[in-house]
Amino acid sequence: MSVAKDSFHNDFSHEENIPGSEKDRAIIRAAYRQLLNSVKTTLEPADHKAIRQAFELAAEAHKTQRRKSGDPYILHPIEVANICVQEIGLGPTAIVCALLHDVVEDTDVTLAEVRAQFGTQVSMIVDGLTKLDSLHESESPQAENISKVLRAMVSDVRVVLIKMADRLQNLRTIKSMPPHKQLKIAAETSSIYTPLAHRLGLYKIKTEFQDACLKITHPVEYKDIAEKLSDTKRNRELYIEEFCEPISAWMDSVGIKGKVIGRPKSIYSIWNKIRQKQVAFEDIFDLFAIRIILDVPPEEEKSACWKAYTFVTDHFMPIPERVKDWISLPKSNGYESLHTTVIGPEGRFVEVQIRSERMDDIAERGFAAHWKYKGIKSISKLKHDVFENWLSQVRDSLENSMAGNAVDFLNEIQGNFFTEEVHVFTPSGEMRILPKGATALDFAFSIHSDLGKTCQAVKVNNKLVPISHVLQSGDQVEVIRNKNQKPADGWLKFVITTKARNRIRAALKEEQVKQAEYGKEILQRKLNAFKVTVEDNLEMLVKYFKFPNHLEFLSAVAHEQVDLKELKKFRADGPKLVEVTDKQVRPEVDLTEVFTPVDRKGSSQKLDIIINDQPGRLFQYSMATCCNPMPGDTIFAYTNTSNITKIHRSTCPNAQNLLTAYSHRVMKASWGNTVQTNFVADIIVMGVDTGPGVINALTDRLAMLGLNIRSFSISGEDGFFEGRIGLIVANLDQLNVAMRSLKELEWVSSVARLE
Repeated sequence: MSVAKDSFHNDFSHEENIPGSEKDRAIIRAAYRQLLNSVKTTLEPADHKAIRQAFELAAEAHKTQRRKSGDPYILHPIEVANICVQEIGLGPTAIVCALLHDVVEDTDVTLAEVRAQFGTQVSMIVDGLTKLDSLHESESPQAENISKVLRAMVSDVRVVLIKMADRLQNLRTIKSMPPHKQLKIAAETSSIYTPLAHRLGLYKIKTEFQDACLKITHPVEYKDIAEKLSDTKRNRELYIEEFCEPISAWMDSVGIKGKVIGRPKSIYSIWNKIRQKQVAFEDIFDLFAIRIILDVPPEEEKSACWKAYTFVTDHFMPIPERVKDWISLPKSNGYESLHTTVIGPEGRFVEVQIRSERMDDIAERGFAAHWKYKGIKSISKLKHDVFENWLSQVRDSLENSMAGNAVDFLNEIQGNFFTEEVHVFTPSGEMRILPKGATALDFAFSIHSDLGKTCQAVKVNNKLVPISHVLQSGDQVEVIRNKNQKPADGWLKFVITTKARNRIRAALKEEQVKQAEYGKEILQRKLNAFKVTVEDNLEMLVKYFKFPNHLEFLSAVAHEQVDLKELKKFRADGPKLVEVTDKQVRPEVDLTEVFTPVDRKGSSQKLDIIINDQPGRLFQYSMATCCNPMPGDTIFAYTNTSNITKIHRSTCPNAQNLLTAYSHRVMKASWGNTVQTNFVADIIVMGVDTGPGVINALTDRLAMLGLNIRSFSISGEDGFFEGRIGLIVANLDQLNVAMRSLKELEWVSSVARLE
């Protein structure tokens, strides 16, 4: 028996249980009704009851809490549940878990209480979404919590999907957060959740993640592109209409149902193209993509898509090298579409995406939509297997990860699963999906650990190649094994998959343990002369010879990589060895004295930096040389394990890693009343090489502005030049003036600050 849709949506008798003021109750009531109205399917009575109970429990548990914006906290889990339903397509269990996702972490409700009321499955998902206790000791709590979510995905992928909805809702309301926390959230989103959304096929969510993070990290560039898109919107709409008209007419003439739409590319994607190609906004022609969505039965999808492709390329000039067929061979996230780029009216490049309604549903909604079509017999098993194979590889990596800590684990997962993939085949025709850059040895380990360990040689497309050979999509790979073969240290230099690295390390460690035992015997024979034991002196000797641990030290002894003649410098003092000569003790540095940064010229900079709302003089800080921040830059402070604080730009190349894995060491920072001083800023200038006058023109323009040049290098080839200039400036405003001035030269195509 199921509950009628109208009955479910109109049952608000429990709303009298909503805590708070009348104003809060009205807001919460409206949000909850919106959630109920977003459920488009008929629910079983048990699901209906569970959702109501989850809402009541969450509303009561969060009744005294408010968000940074001042809104009742319960609005957050309601909106997360709404995203799960409307934008991801999840069902009633996910709604219950989304409503409860913060109760264990932020209130007095226990996991045992959740389990007792809602069952094991719900409690397991809620546990996966709950951050570790603040008392949990860790080098990086952030990495630990992300790792926990990813590991929970092994049991139920809904954990990660609800987490994505949670992150999306947080980004939509992030304005109420202080800037330094926004930077942390943006870095974590960019490094973890954006690529994960891509892998799970959540295209719309991935795009929103990218745009939201860009708005935080590069607000000026974001606003500039958004304004230019708004200014050109009408012209773009007219162009799309002109381009789509013949395609729509053709579909009507051949009786194919569907629609042709044009959608602008995301602000992030435009910004990324400007940055990578070093071109201006006005020089980007493909600011939008045309999507042809065909309403045809599953068995006619492929032929209909190719018919549409044939018409488009007959009507418009195609660019052959930009054809991508993800219908015959879908991406590992289940994405299917036929892409091509053609030259449209006015000579503009236009990307055309051709797909069916089913393919578009999967492309937009990802995982949940993928499973909706699983039972359709006319859809090939391959199209279901690619996604399942990827999930299987994720589970295998998570279950077998041997990373020593959460940060290493996170790096492994990022490197393995958040890159593009290649499709390769066994001699029998079985397809394997590997990360782009994977080698033949990675392939061997992906088949079986023993095959990898005993891999001696490899044939790719019937040609013998080194085991370090990097594979390309379409390669057929045959592994030649030797039972006497053993993994070598050098193997770790060219494998990139987690499974291969872990298995090689395990095998090497087994061998190292054997060598360490032999090394211990050698060392004990030397120590017998002092009548002391290895056990009593091992820790001291490891530190003296500067090895990271006992195993590596003893293994090095076995390989005669340790000069044991150094033991002559010691004498026995009871069971311990002590050095014969006293070592000079270096005075400790007084960390309380005021520290002033020094620029690259060696002059002292009297900078007034505010760190965590306190005067910077209370911290031992300096400017990070990786990004050279200057007044006007958005900055943050990072304190390392040695209690040294560095000031970084928010756009620093290292910022994403620091803000994601070590955000507990990050502090907010801002510029105070900084006195006049000098900073070094490097810029890249590109343009048309007009001859010997280029250098003079560039330097003269900078001299007119009264700027000193610290370094200058330039190279030119085939009529194009690229120059790198180190400028000494007082602040960001002065640097921007210099960059704008150089860009005014007609033969200069781009000027950018070196990140």
